[in-house]
Amino acid sequence: MVSIIIPTYNRAWIVKESILSVLAQTFQDYELIVVDDGSTDHTQAILDEFQDRIEVIHQKNSGVSAARNHGVAASKGRLIAFLDSDDLWMPGKLAIQTEFFASNPDIRICQTDEIWIRNGCRINPKKYHKKPSGEIFLPSLALCLVSPSAVMMEKDFFTLMGGFDETLPACEDYDFWLRIGCKYHVSLIPHPLVIKRGGHEDQLSGVPGLDRYRIRSLSKILETENLTPIQFQQTVEMLNAKIDIYANGCIKRGNLEEAAYIKSLAKDFKLSQDPFKN
Repeated sequence: MVSIIIPTYNRAWIVKESILSVLAQTFQDYELIVVDDGSTDHTQAILDEFQDRIEVIHQKNSGVSAARNHGVAASKGRLIAFLDSDDLWMPGKLAIQTEFFASNPDIRICQTDEIWIRNGCRINPKKYHKKPSGEIFLPSLALCLVSPSAVMMEKDFFTLMGGFDETLPACEDYDFWLRIGCKYHVSLIPHPLVIKRGGHEDQLSGVPGLDRYRIRSLSKILETENLTPIQFQQTVEMLNAKIDIYANGCIKRGNLEEAAYIKSLAKDFKLSQDPFKN
């Protein structure tokens, strides 16, 4: 019923724990696909330990979006679930989400709540991190409120939405959830069924200049999606706010060319894309 995709790159030190958290699920009608994104450490030796219990796909290093998309393309399940290779699932995660889909046949995507661990210590998310249920687009403009490791969706729905943008080296999930959220509701199962671990050096969320990729995502959604007037207005406002923050940072670092380019994006959208202009 469910295809689970774990993308991994040089995570031999931690990926085994993620795999074991899947194998410990009470719900067993699944396939587990690990996509090795060109690892150069001893990831293969770790994956070899599981032999017939997992399917391994190898690709040249192409990024997490390509790894997830590759895994989905090779999958056979009706439902898709992602697990980042540094996160863990609680044993009932698949059982609860599959039952949720069975009880709510009109729902196409859902996520669960999660426990946050940073540098080995549990931390409490701030109020602005609270996950919404249903309409997620507007609250998600400021920051990503959907976690890949917490999501389950129909495979056909993933394909319909075009998958993850492989041109984005980071914030690819922010981009994907916004493209979904502007059209569809994302339901929340309010149980902490994922352990989200952070603080290590190879996290994509630690990549410098993340707002550059968020700006790209917001620019793209304004160009390509049929937003409602309120969605468009608030997206433009968020785009301009992020442009100001990022451009000011570029100026402080002496990168005036980058600052000028980023600032030009705000001007272009104000002039040519504003649905209230006429």
